[in-house]
Amino acid sequence: MQFLYRPLAATIVSELPLVKAWQKVQFLMLRLRRFCLSFGFSSTAHKVFDKSPQRHGHEALASFVQGNVLGKKPTKYELCSALNCCAKTLNSQLGSQIHGKIVHSGFDQNLYINSLLVNVYAKCGLMGDAMKVFNGMEVHDEVSWTSMICGLSQNGQGGEALCLFKEMMTLVRPNCVTYVSVISACTEQESVFRCGELLHAHVIMLGHESNSFVVHGLVTKMGSDQNTYVVGALINMYSKCGDIDEACHVFHQAGYKNNILWTSLITAYAQNGRGLDALKIFDHLVMEKRFYPDHICFTVVLTACNHSGLLDKGISYFKKMTSDYNLAPEIDQYACLIDLYARKGDLKSAKTVMEEMPFDANAVMWSSFLSSCKEYGNVELGREAAYKLFELEPCSPVPYLILADLYAGAGLWDEVKNIRKLMNENGVRKSLAGWSCVG
Repeated sequence: MQFLYRPLAATIVSELPLVKAWQKVQFLMLRLRRFCLSFGFSSTAHKVFDKSPQRHGHEALASFVQGNVLGKKPTKYELCSALNCCAKTLNSQLGSQIHGKIVHSGFDQNLYINSLLVNVYAKCGLMGDAMKVFNGMEVHDEVSWTSMICGLSQNGQGGEALCLFKEMMTLVRPNCVTYVSVISACTEQESVFRCGELLHAHVIMLGHESNSFVVHGLVTKMGSDQNTYVVGALINMYSKCGDIDEACHVFHQAGYKNNILWTSLITAYAQNGRGLDALKIFDHLVMEKRFYPDHICFTVVLTACNHSGLLDKGISYFKKMTSDYNLAPEIDQYACLIDLYARKGDLKSAKTVMEEMPFDANAVMWSSFLSSCKEYGNVELGREAAYKLFELEPCSPVPYLILADLYAGAGLWDEVKNIRKLMNENGVRKSLAGWSCVG
């Protein structure tokens, strides 16, 4: 039996670097390691562990837990490693336990450890706990300020992030990561354009720009890798303001343009109803700049095709992912293609893609498909989509309401009454005003 399974285990181990579905890898590696151990392949099991992307995090936690059991006082380096692992795995419960150990060990005023604690709580959505740690710190540096601002921005509290940033400016010089977080926070505010202009002016004031419309100084003074994200965030901010000209100014003055910035520019055009211009930029890049697009860029391109109603072009770009760039389409690109078919009224092709793609269609896909069925009056496919959504989102009234509207548009009043009855039977309550059934 061992000779039968040894080649299988060895083959899987050798192919592990090719696996990209990281969320599944950890589970599969654990199962594979148990499989190898059950048949006595201890060396193969160790190879599996060595190739695991979570190896170092698990080692850090194992070391921390082992020392804790033995009553050993953890070093600050062990605490930092353990907190980093908690942030990556979103393990708030273990993070809280480590927090207690930090206080017990006398590291509760360590600047770097507290910044990591803020990051753990923020990543887990526990902003109250993050703010308690931040407010309890006697000293702050740019890392601790940025951790708190970043957490607020990522948790939809853009206004609070901006207020904290204003306070930070009076005490500490912001860094690149701070700017990315604050620029992102600006896009959530009603006064987005004014907030963005003030922030842009602050970048200039600190000497990171050479004039009022140039980001080149920011790139040259603060390092190209990080600054790429700052410039990209600025382009995104102006794009969401609807100021495509200013977004272009920021882009063209950047000293170093990589895939991230080009994708940001294409996105800006696509988001502002200039899908054809976005596609022209993309075609120019791949033809003359030797631009190698990634999955994110193709999602933007397909979205531009969608907004412009360019079905044939969208299908062509989708096929080029595999034929020209050896990129296996992911669920986001499939979603764009499905929506493109559905918006153009080719509902059968959209459904075929959903059935044949290597992913399970999610609620967003079925909801978009159902809306298109309503728009084109396709009762049969609309019914199928609605019943799929009844399973995926059993508490949502939306598919019931759309299906009832679809039935009403087709004059199927008995079916409208049946939907109302089904809603009552399933305990689903209407949450949208203005909907009524004809009795």
